[in-house]
Amino acid sequence: MLMTNWRTYLLAAALALPASAWAGAQAYEDLSASVRASLSKSVSDTAVPHMVVRNPAEGEAWLAAMSKRLEKFVPDTDQRRDFLITVHYEATRAGLDPQLVLGLIQVESGFKKYAVSSATARGYMQIMPFWVKLIGTKEQNLFHLRTNLRYGCTILRHYLDMENGNLYRALGRYNGSLGQPEYPNMVVGAWKSRWAWNYDENRKTAERSDKTGGNRG
Repeated sequence: MLMTNWRTYLLAAALALPASAWAGAQAYEDLSASVRASLSKSVSDTAVPHMVVRNPAEGEAWLAAMSKRLEKFVPDTDQRRDFLITVHYEATRAGLDPQLVLGLIQVESGFKKYAVSSATARGYMQIMPFWVKLIGTKEQNLFHLRTNLRYGCTILRHYLDMENGNLYRALGRYNGSLGQPEYPNMVVGAWKSRWAWNYDENRKTAERSDKTGGNRG
């Protein structure tokens, strides 16, 4: 119970603070040639973003659910849809849960496209500019939606691989606060409390609701 209350407190604190207040700074680390080449290939992808789902109904259900939750942060319907499709594509491509990425963005930037931290981290996922010099090309703009999300998801995947799948340590590296519990707890708290979603569970709930409504009629 104490841990639950602590995580609830952290999440509430994150939502109450100005955008990018919890943005950190990924630390520069020397990369081997093979790792650099792999990351460079990942951020150079030019395919058109699309949702990789089991069927169109699942994709539309996800978009509808996430769009409703995102509306307070991104009021424009078309912008919201484009943003969510890009998040889903880049997260899935990196082997990440799209809802986890939404939780991270909420904590890092409050969904502010042009957020800049005191450490100069930029955009939705608060990417440090050194990454462009390290694995990208000079024309890549970290304030561009897809570029920012591609870098963020690629970097988080890299840290997860470094930490053998340990999400809390990977998040600590992402934020530049490795070993401190506040940031990982806040991201996971946002993910679980606001963005968690399962197509099969939601479909079953909807079906039960339809049956109940039908019986009343």
